Amino acid sequence: MTARIAEEPASTSLNAWFLVAVGFLALAVSFSVRAILGLSMPVIERELGWSYSFLSGVGATALMVTAIVAPFAGRAIDARGPRLLLAGGLVLIAAGAAVVSVATSEALFIVAFGLVAALGFTAVGTNVVAAAIAKRFVSGRGLATGIGTAGATAGQLLVVPMVAVLMQTGSWRDGFLALAAVALLLALVAAIALPGRPSRNVGAPPETGESMAAGILSLVREPVFHILFWSFLICGFTSSGVIETHLLPYASFCGFPPLPSATAYGILCAVNMAGMILSGLLTDRMHRSTLLGAIYLARAATFVLLIYIAPDIRLLYLFAVLYGLFDYSTVPVTVGLAASHLGVHRLGLVMGLISGGHALGGAAGAFAGGILFDTTGGYALLWGGSFALAVLAGLLAFTLDDRPRGEGALSVSPS
Repeated sequence: MTARIAEEPASTSLNAWFLVAVGFLALAVSFSVRAILGLSMPVIERELGWSYSFLSGVGATALMVTAIVAPFAGRAIDARGPRLLLAGGLVLIAAGAAVVSVATSEALFIVAFGLVAALGFTAVGTNVVAAAIAKRFVSGRGLATGIGTAGATAGQLLVVPMVAVLMQTGSWRDGFLALAAVALLLALVAAIALPGRPSRNVGAPPETGESMAAGILSLVREPVFHILFWSFLICGFTSSGVIETHLLPYASFCGFPPLPSATAYGILCAVNMAGMILSGLLTDRMHRSTLLGAIYLARAATFVLLIYIAPDIRLLYLFAVLYGLFDYSTVPVTVGLAASHLGVHRLGLVMGLISGGHALGGAAGAFAGGILFDTTGGYALLWGGSFALAVLAGLLAFTLDDRPRGEGALSVSPS
């Protein structure tokens, strides 16, 4: 027997689109603070004598905090809505960035970025924003989710270069302090304007009082959840793990100068933002399982290109365009499938767990890249392994039905 859950009614009000706008800006700030740690590493090393290993370790600590806390943040979206989580997360990001801007001790830096700001990154994560938006839309859900979550890459495209200019004219500390001020201002906007604890929508299932543990236990019995979880873990390995961490070092390894390499990464971010919006649009219009599987297979093909880019930098630019199309574009499709197959009423918890898997995959990819480079003296095995994993993720996605069984229903648990 298949339980049935009705979809929540569509919401296309001004308030719903305002949530999309705030989510976009919040992610832009959150991901910018994360990104400028890497941007600041050479300057921090020169000023304070802290090694790349230490600073990278702080970034890895933040990623692990995200993996642990993401399910709780997702549960909070289901129970209390986006206001408290996004506003509170932005305050934590502001606090962490502000303390980082004055830190002179390693311990304080670890606590400020690896714990306080990391908790903010988790509260203002793509999974949180995606779940909050998806709960407000049925018609046009994919497009709205794609636009809102595109802020994650927009921050790297737009905000980080501005911070880099600020750092050139002043100090690396000024960049963190400026973003702290922006985060605090946006937190005020979110606290005033976003909806608070959600009321039960017409057509949504009645509150069951299900505990978080019971919800997780129910989900792990679902084959659909495992397909989405493991494919998204691979997504993390093949995106934030290997590309965000190792692409620029690989470009240097290939003999490309820093500025053209950074330009290629900027192109990747620009195309990435367009790819997320396009993916959201297609999510509303085509067979979603086929779309998700095709994205993973196309991503796999780009790793083959990456192996052969040296010594032609034009191939690096080509890779940036092609990979950018299929990087974060998995997010709107995954959210859409999670909502329809596992239930909008617990979408925050679902995406929190899946996002935790993505963070673990990212940490594994970053670590594996360093180990493989140290042991082999190159990146060929890393790109070959990423190709194989992306193909596996694509094959997993193809096994999903586009719609759950039961006319107009969401599959919750077969029995």
